[in-house]
Amino acid sequence: MNRFFQVACFICFCTPLYSQNMPAPGNNSFPAETVNTSILPEIAIIPEPVLMTKSSGHFILPENVMVQAMATPEMKFVTDHLQERISTATGSFISTSNNAASAIIKLVLNERANAQLGKEGYQLSVTPTQITMRANTETGLFYAVQTLLQLFPKEIESKDLAKDVQWKVPCVEITDYPRVGWRGLMFDVARHFFTKNEVKQYIDAMSKYKYNVLHLHLTDDEGWRLEIKGLPKLTEVGAWNVKKIGSFGEFTPPAADEPRNYGGFYTQDDIKEIIQYAKERFVNILPEIDVPGHSLSVIASYPELSCTPGAENYKVRSGERIMDWSRGAPPIALVDNTLCPANEKVYQFLDSVITQVAALFPFEYIHMGGDEAPKNYWEKTPAILDLMKKEGLKNMQQVQGYFEKRVQKIVESKGKKFMGWDEIMEDDLSPGAAVMSWRSVNAGIDASLKKHEVVMSPTAYAYLDYMQSDVIAEPKVYASLRLSKSYEFDPIPAGANPQYIKGGQANLWTEQVYNIRQAEYMTWPRAFAIAESVWSPKEKKNWPVFFAKVEQHFKRFDIAETKYAPSVYDPIFKVSRSADKQLLIDLSTEVDGLDIYYSFDNSYPDRFYPKYTEKITAPKDATLLRVITYKGKEPVGRMLNMPIDELNKRVGKR
Repeated sequence: MNRFFQVACFICFCTPLYSQNMPAPGNNSFPAETVNTSILPEIAIIPEPVLMTKSSGHFILPENVMVQAMATPEMKFVTDHLQERISTATGSFISTSNNAASAIIKLVLNERANAQLGKEGYQLSVTPTQITMRANTETGLFYAVQTLLQLFPKEIESKDLAKDVQWKVPCVEITDYPRVGWRGLMFDVARHFFTKNEVKQYIDAMSKYKYNVLHLHLTDDEGWRLEIKGLPKLTEVGAWNVKKIGSFGEFTPPAADEPRNYGGFYTQDDIKEIIQYAKERFVNILPEIDVPGHSLSVIASYPELSCTPGAENYKVRSGERIMDWSRGAPPIALVDNTLCPANEKVYQFLDSVITQVAALFPFEYIHMGGDEAPKNYWEKTPAILDLMKKEGLKNMQQVQGYFEKRVQKIVESKGKKFMGWDEIMEDDLSPGAAVMSWRSVNAGIDASLKKHEVVMSPTAYAYLDYMQSDVIAEPKVYASLRLSKSYEFDPIPAGANPQYIKGGQANLWTEQVYNIRQAEYMTWPRAFAIAESVWSPKEKKNWPVFFAKVEQHFKRFDIAETKYAPSVYDPIFKVSRSADKQLLIDLSTEVDGLDIYYSFDNSYPDRFYPKYTEKITAPKDATLLRVITYKGKEPVGRMLNMPIDELNKRVGKR
């Protein structure tokens, strides 16, 4: 149905837009007549709620607002957050009280738990005179607040007092709860270091969209980012490299006289502060210590943990080439970046690290990596061959399996659950090990059928370091992932055992991400898509409706000064040859309703230039195609400069 026609169909008086026969959590069967209210411009909630009924009228925010809430420590997090967010932009005076009679906004903990809502669900009621939020827990009330804030005008995102805004909220009734429990974003702070305040900034943004796990990738070849008492070289040496700018993986090896002063680390007090900040936003922090591969920062600090002679000459990687990926994964190491599974000192080291990590991080899991560990140095190490003989190990996969089992025992001895990337499944995986499935959906399905807990984070849908548009417009990496593809993510894929699927996660690797602004650019809007995929019922997902909401949230991000990628507006280029060998250029867009204008004469097209309507041929001597997209009279896309030589190369590849 045309969404503009749907809008016209809404009736002014109170009309239920969803069936009142709600499914229980996990049951995603919805009536065929279910209608999505998010086609209304003033209601653009991400992620989409389970059930919503819109009424006529609005709640108008007064200058003095009384909030009623129970006095619990976690409730104070919620009320403080609500007070700060509303008062900053609106200037209204917010006070709290236990007096229900005078309250305009009520935050109510259910005396008897509503099984339908679970631990994170909520009910939100907005009438012309009052806003009431109900939940079984403070977590649910926090998510109710996030939904309420999205119902306010976009100016609610302002960091300063917003003037000349009518602070009104549409009257609605919402019942909502998540599809899965684990709703995560991974932030790689190892490849490039991000400050404590930048991590908090990332937490602020993700918590608005009901994410509840921040996975911090704390260690890699490029840096060790966590203070470990008793192991000072990890941060004195391992946290620093040579600053390089350009294409990661292609940098020239640093010279001996180049200063190693680029990087940083978090003190244990920093981590405690980040954890507390996240807790106040109902976000758990998952720490990752990536071993046995990706460990050059450890080897540079403590070379005795390597299998390889000469490791004392190794340095923390600065982005130079250290792996040969020509034969796929696992790579061939040019420098041995692995800890030695045959060295008892490695397990003593890891015991010291994991002891402190377990004490610092309250979350029940510790992620120990396990991905992309090269084996070519192990194959020629006498100590490894002796280990294989002693333990009856037949191949290098079993050598890593031996390592993973020993690390798992250390993690579990500290009262934590062990998690790793899906490579840990390549040998017999110990019971109790949890899998983060990244290489494919099938790896997660397989793990769930073997009764391992699984978090789905497949590259095909959830890798936020991938390019979002054509390679000519994006930081070049090895693959692309457009917004519409991310929106297809299903954290509980067909064939999986849903009992063991904990949830889903998107991952931001930062080899090519040098600062927090670029981190935001790479995360949003694709993290909108993942948020809706892991929270909303599968049957409620609708790409045209979702993108209409995304455009409303772009406006909110503009006001919040949070960066995002406009790549979804960029044209998609396809090329072919005509019968007479002419270059044929096929342009399309990821979203409907856009017009494409183009030029071949090196000038900059606008809407008065030729509009694309069908395949075009490049003039014989043209060297450059410029394109831009418009929505009506407004440019929305970026001016893209496509060399004709590049298009000819692409035809050749086909």
